[in-house]
This record gives sequence, C-alpha cells and structure tokens, in this order.
Amino acid sequence: MLVAAAVCPCPPLLVPEVAAGAAPELDAARDACLDAVGVLAASRPDLLVVVGPGETLPGPGGILSVGPFPPGTRGTFRGVGVDLEVTLGQTSDAAFTPGRPLPQSLTVGAWLLDRARWTGAPVEGLALPATAAAEDCAAAGEVLARRAERVALLVMGDGSACRTVKAPGYLDERAAGFDARATEALGSADLDAIAALDATLAHELQAAGRAPWQLLAGAARDAGLAGRLLYGDAPYGVGYIVAAWS
Repeated sequence: MLVAAAVCPCPPLLVPEVAAGAAPELDAARDACLDAVGVLAASRPDLLVVVGPGETLPGPGGILSVGPFPPGTRGTFRGVGVDLEVTLGQTSDAAFTPGRPLPQSLTVGAWLLDRARWTGAPVEGLALPATAAAEDCAAAGEVLARRAERVALLVMGDGSACRTVKAPGYLDERAAGFDARATEALGSADLDAIAALDATLAHELQAAGRAPWQLLAGAARDAGLAGRLLYGDAPYGVGYIVAAWS
C-alpha cells in the first residue's frame, strides 16, 4: 500500500556541480525536494521506488517501460559535462553486476536520495515513456502499490518546457494553464485531476512529468493520502513542481 510520495522535478541543474555558478538560482527548489524526501523517510516504507520519464522498451502488462532498476544501479552526469556518478540506494550484494545505467530522471532522483543520506528501505527505479497512456500509467501504479505492505514513491518529472521564449520548447500560451492545473492537482493530491491531464497536450508542451504523475495517481487510489505543495515555479521557462503526500 502506498504510504507516502514525493513529487520532484528532474533537471540535472538541481545538482550544484552541474549548475556551477548558477546553482544558487535553484536553491529553493533543491531545498523543497530534500524536504519532500524527508517526508518519505518519516513514513518508514518497506520499499521506495523512484519513478521518472525515460527511454522505452517493450515490457509486461501492456506498458512500455524500462526497469525495474535494482538497488545499486549507477547513473552518471557525464552526459551533461560533469564527471559525477551516483548509485540508486544501497546494495549489500558483493556479487551485484551493473546492468543498464539509470536514465537522467532517475539519476537526479538517486542524487537527491544520496544528498538526503537515505538509509531506509531498499530503492528500485522505474522509467516510463512520455507516450504512455494514462490508463496504463494508473495500472502500473496500482501494481507498484501492492509490492509491499508500506510503499513510498519518489516521482521525478518536469512540467511544461514552454513557459517563455527562452524555454527549451519556446513559448506556448497553453503552458501556463497546464502547469497551473498540474500544480494544483499535485499539491492537493487530487487524483481525478491528475488522471485527467491531457497526454497529447503534455507531449506538445514537453511536460515529461505527466506519465509519472499519472502512475502516482493510480498508486494512491484508496490510500487516503493528503498533499502539500512545497514549490511551484518556472525557472528557465520550465515548470518545476515539488509536493509531498502523506
């Protein structure tokens, strides 16, 4: 059963070594993410799953996904010019053999957990494609929620990338409204509103968080969780949302 969730954005710029001189500009978002991870730790889960957007491969259950990534899977920020490697949770298995590296979103999630000094439940990762249908995301969330008696989710994903003319997707007048709906829904744990986010519009606005958010909504059905918005803004023209559910 889902007992807690943290919603965080996943830009590599959250990592100070990546942001370099611009790191202070995301201090508020970074601090909010760490506060949200603290809510996960306080829930004392038996299993923590980090969910985010990523590459796609055919998987079971009708949804395209990559994973699960087991504890100890490594991710790197070399792709954004920084020689920094992180590990997803911890593993005590001396015979652990690294497999596929973490996608960017889960690498940022692993960095957050390391920054928060996570020593709690085992950590796994799951990546979803931006094109995953809402009903498939919800079904995957329901499956995750049944994985253990107490499950927590760290849900990585950005809002639209079209809030200003300098944004990665340029300016789209629909972006502010989409982000406002997503922010309100995630901040209040409104499962129906999250499920109703339009997948086509999200894709056009480059809102990579849509699929992970809808997985969260599926996992939270009947869990009775309340939401709290910790951060909502659009630095660099990209919607960043941080929320904690408990």
